[in-house]
Amino acid sequence: MNYGEAQRRVKEAITDMGGALRAVSLDIHSHPETSLAEFHAADRLSGFLAERGFEVTCGIAGMPTAFEGRYGAGRPVVAYLLEYDALPDIGHACGHNLIAAGGLAAGCALASLGPALPGQVRVVGTPGEEKDGGKITELKAGIFDDVDAALMFHPGAKTVMWRHATAVVELTIQFHGVAAHAAGSPQQGRNALAAMIQFFVGVDGLRQHIPETARLHGIIRHGGTAANVVPDFTEAEFLVRALTMDDVSRLAARVKACAEGAALAAGCSVTVSEAPMYSERKNNHTLAGRVGEYLAEQGIVPEEPILKGGTGSSDIGNVSLVIPAIHPYLGVAPDGTPGHSHAMREAAGSEEAQERMLKMGQALALAGLDLLYDPEFLASVHEEFRISSPDFPA
Repeated sequence: MNYGEAQRRVKEAITDMGGALRAVSLDIHSHPETSLAEFHAADRLSGFLAERGFEVTCGIAGMPTAFEGRYGAGRPVVAYLLEYDALPDIGHACGHNLIAAGGLAAGCALASLGPALPGQVRVVGTPGEEKDGGKITELKAGIFDDVDAALMFHPGAKTVMWRHATAVVELTIQFHGVAAHAAGSPQQGRNALAAMIQFFVGVDGLRQHIPETARLHGIIRHGGTAANVVPDFTEAEFLVRALTMDDVSRLAARVKACAEGAALAAGCSVTVSEAPMYSERKNNHTLAGRVGEYLAEQGIVPEEPILKGGTGSSDIGNVSLVIPAIHPYLGVAPDGTPGHSHAMREAAGSEEAQERMLKMGQALALAGLDLLYDPEFLASVHEEFRISSPDFPA
């Protein structure tokens, strides 16, 4: 099959699957599941792949809600990464239902070429992006060892093909004190909540002396059980963000010092545990630019990349430091709509968002087709990866 015919077949496949893909997206949107508990979404997505001839393996990398679908054989290997976890309470306010359906669209469109597919397409279910770093677990398990490029996208309020992203680590801080009657014998207690409050005060002081590109933010998960009992246990979740993993490590050490000082002041002890660290992102501009061209052909013209100001983090960063990867943004909400908000959740379930998701799915599929059909383009993507550095704000 020549390249032009393959392009035509891919576009037709997206059109033919449009209704089914919208249904998948809206189903996941209406059944939000949090990190590593995305059983409904994983079943729906892996089943969709199996129905279209993929060889599907569920429970990869030791995670029950992770999966991988393979179609074709040999090299190159093009992987589409699907996210499908939601946020606690607020649901799909990050639009992962769109990420899942768009990646599914791209992978299945390439598989529609059947035996003519020149290489292999993989669709990888990557759970727990919001908290547990499923991609990091898969990376360590070797899931991406022979992958030539990894593609995904993220919904937002602007369409841009790349932007910088911070590294981040989640810290769990637990203060341990001594319970006592808060009125009858307070002198016998050691107040873990007092320690927690002092910790937050210390972090607020620290914020005055960190780079403007860094972020410190957290919540108290447990602050005590009754007002007349001196709390003997409190727990907080904190995120430490900075430009690079090295920067995060240094800043996290200062946050831990705040916790240790607060514990000492309150006569308590403290334990601090770390989740896997999300890295800075190394965007492949060559590949992302090609996706932008295919979007523009469909009437979605990307804006200039945003390389300044605060931003979030994702475990795609860890993948991007190992193989060529992209994470473009697709505008599905009015400009200025914040992520992780009720407004973004509603936008992710809108009909307009589903239409734009299908267009992104087509752009991702066509860019993947170029990687499979054009050795020179694949080589240019790999060459950029070899010589480039992560994107940082100006």
